[in-house]
Amino acid sequence: MTAVRTHGTCFARALRVLACALTVLLVGCHSTTRLNPGTPVLTLQDTSGDFASYQVALSLITLTRTDGTIVTVLATPEVVDLVKLTDFAELLGAPAVPSGTYSSAQITLSYISASVYINANGHAQLCNAVNPAGTALTSQAITVTFDPANPLVITRGKSDRVAINIDLAASNSINASASPCVVTVQPFLTVTPAPADASVMRARGLLVTIETGSSDFIMNTRPLFDLVSGGLGAIKVNTTGQTYFNINGTTYTGAAGLAAMVPLTQNTPIAAYGTLADLSGITPTFNASAVYVGTSLESPLEDHVMGVVSARSGNTLTVRGVFYRARTGALAFADSASVTIGSATIVSEDGVAAGGLSTASVSVGQQIDVAGQGTDNAGTLTMDATLGQVRLASTRVWGTLNSATTGSLSLNALTFGNYAPVGFSFAGTGAGGQDATPAAYLVNTGRLDESATPAGALLAVDGFVAPFGAAPPDFNATAIAPGASTQQKLVLEWINGGTAAPFTSASSAGFVVNLGNTSLGTVHYIAVGPTQIDLKTLPASPLITTVGADPNNLQLAIGSATLATGVSVFSSAPAFATAVNSVLSSGHNLYRLVAVGQYESATNTFVAASISLALHE
Repeated sequence: MTAVRTHGTCFARALRVLACALTVLLVGCHSTTRLNPGTPVLTLQDTSGDFASYQVALSLITLTRTDGTIVTVLATPEVVDLVKLTDFAELLGAPAVPSGTYSSAQITLSYISASVYINANGHAQLCNAVNPAGTALTSQAITVTFDPANPLVITRGKSDRVAINIDLAASNSINASASPCVVTVQPFLTVTPAPADASVMRARGLLVTIETGSSDFIMNTRPLFDLVSGGLGAIKVNTTGQTYFNINGTTYTGAAGLAAMVPLTQNTPIAAYGTLADLSGITPTFNASAVYVGTSLESPLEDHVMGVVSARSGNTLTVRGVFYRARTGALAFADSASVTIGSATIVSEDGVAAGGLSTASVSVGQQIDVAGQGTDNAGTLTMDATLGQVRLASTRVWGTLNSATTGSLSLNALTFGNYAPVGFSFAGTGAGGQDATPAAYLVNTGRLDESATPAGALLAVDGFVAPFGAAPPDFNATAIAPGASTQQKLVLEWINGGTAAPFTSASSAGFVVNLGNTSLGTVHYIAVGPTQIDLKTLPASPLITTVGADPNNLQLAIGSATLATGVSVFSSAPAFATAVNSVLSSGHNLYRLVAVGQYESATNTFVAASISLALHE
């Protein structure tokens, strides 16, 4: 077996600026191994459970080729808050690796300094994370075996997406009644070859160069919150006339934004949001809808607080569900923080290149990213942003419809940025004493007409909170989706060591869970936004099927981190069903089932593009 560490090669991947000193994840400059390299484009996402924050370290990623060669594609530990990767993926890197067919991947997660919080009654609650034996967690290496019918093939001179999904919903069992609460961890993840689809992702890194006479730029990826690595492979970022730019607190659209980047020095921090584009070349391309540069993203002189405003008194904000990133790279999480803003605070609204915003634009319920001078005093977080910046981020409000007319609606708001309003104070949000009321939350829908939507319907409303003291309306919507059309999760858990007989039927047509199994615990629901449907309240146990899902992008997996075979992934329902029946008949017990897709009440079926079956360790 040959091990190849992908560090320091002189191969420049068709970019003269990426000399040996700048590329981190390539083969050694003095190696005699002929690489014939291609580029795996590593993306990381999670299937979230009921968590407010879940910080672990991604310690190591390796790929094993069918000839036994092991290639290290990530060796620098990267701390990640997985909850932040629920709505979009992170582009981890685009290293050059030897071409060939790869049969498996191995990912090591370190829980030594893990920080785990759950959502509980409008607050974030710290939990103890333990292994199944109830003792402290350390590190866990998880081997993932690719479907033999769909292995990872790295082709010389081109890029191929490799999607990593850490399934928090399948990995964790929560005992919220314990004091403090306890999360039992049995890590479960998948790694699959994936197309360059419409999945929204973030690419963070360092500016290399702007292509003269074009609408794109080159950046070296430096993912997550890394402040050390020089770059984990290069990508080309395409922009358009509609791309939003926020550069050092000033906003632009299109060519004006790209022009404003020209004077910037190399290695200026940058993050682009968008989708993967052309992967036909060795340097992958990325289509950006939004670009954040310099102090709008991060700064060696400022700390950052991210969360949702739960109260405001004068120029003092209380922020709920606070993710704190220090200028040094240190990360922390807290239930709340106090943030002070002032007349000199720069305020911008994500996606809108418009001036005239002020601190009056910051109101209760708004998701924000604040840069300033922070203090973490034994978990008590404060931020002075009087000379800093506040970015207003798109906020999701879940609620049930009270009533709607053309251009407006009234919502019984259930959550603001994933937090129940029970912990919020809306005092001062309205003009003339008309403060916002969560039970009758007034939304300006603009051209989005919900007048035909029946009362009681669950809705996901995206947009921005009205300025403080200016309501009603309380919120300005940019998008509205019925809950039934959003991505949903079906989750079940078996206790007392799990069960070898979880299904009444299991075939390529789908799986039907035996809801009468005596090992089935209290977890058996379909989550639709913040609401849950108890499977035992349905007419019958639903069919969990892939029929109707995209057959080219299925993620079907069974296994355990402690098994010699690890987790096995499949790209077809017949092969998956065969493996499931074989594994369960060989004496292994099922612990958790998580399916991601949509429930169709008319047929009592759950159409899933992803199914994770975690075996008991």
